[in-house]
Amino acid sequence: MSTDLFSLHNRIALVTGASRGIGLTIAKGMGEVGAALVINDVVEDRLRETVESLNAAGLHAFGYPFDVTDASEVARNVESIEREVGPIDILFNNAGIQVRHPLEDFPEEDWDRVIRVNLTGVFLVSKYGARGMIRRRRGKIIVMCSMQSELGRPTITPYAASKGGAKMLVRGMATEWGKYNIQVNGIGPGYFITEMTRPPVEDEQFNAWLCSRTPANRWGNPSELIGASVFLASRASDYVNGHILYVDGGMLACV
Repeated sequence: MSTDLFSLHNRIALVTGASRGIGLTIAKGMGEVGAALVINDVVEDRLRETVESLNAAGLHAFGYPFDVTDASEVARNVESIEREVGPIDILFNNAGIQVRHPLEDFPEEDWDRVIRVNLTGVFLVSKYGARGMIRRRRGKIIVMCSMQSELGRPTITPYAASKGGAKMLVRGMATEWGKYNIQVNGIGPGYFITEMTRPPVEDEQFNAWLCSRTPANRWGNPSELIGASVFLASRASDYVNGHILYVDGGMLACV
């Protein structure tokens, strides 16, 4: 019976920015415990290939290309998903970008883009996704936050600001929508090996610093985010709301 708490059978999960990287890994993990997957990305060709590969692997996946920063696109596609696939039970706000510059030289257009994707996009998809959940009086919303909402690092201050905003958005949504039996939580990854983090992974000095400052003494593997994602998407977390679950190898405990 306890394993049923983590089952996502008969649940539909929308995962944004999930045609590759951590988003794709998390989507696969939720699909393997029963969820039907709605995969989003802005790159249509890549999205189509990802959905085909997921279905070929025996999962149940659909693709919806839209820009999470465009309110009209988000509203239209959420409506289409609920009409064509079914009610969105789980919304995982994964879409995000990273741009690196010294803050004093950070281009304003890059600041706007980081905030728009990492924070405004979460607001828009959650806003329109929550409306159906409110009507049905149930739902799970998960936001990809970051350990950087708690720590500063050179050249990524706008990213940290956007993730700090996402953390508070989680708490605000949990406060407003908890009465509708909607749980809103975040996952705060530490340092994981991904395409986005390839430059610091290959920087020997930074890699040595990271391993020495992380109790686990290593980078994380994206598959190590699946357990936290399934937990927050399942009945096992029905009384967990407004929480950021840090998956960081212990780094925040000791830095």
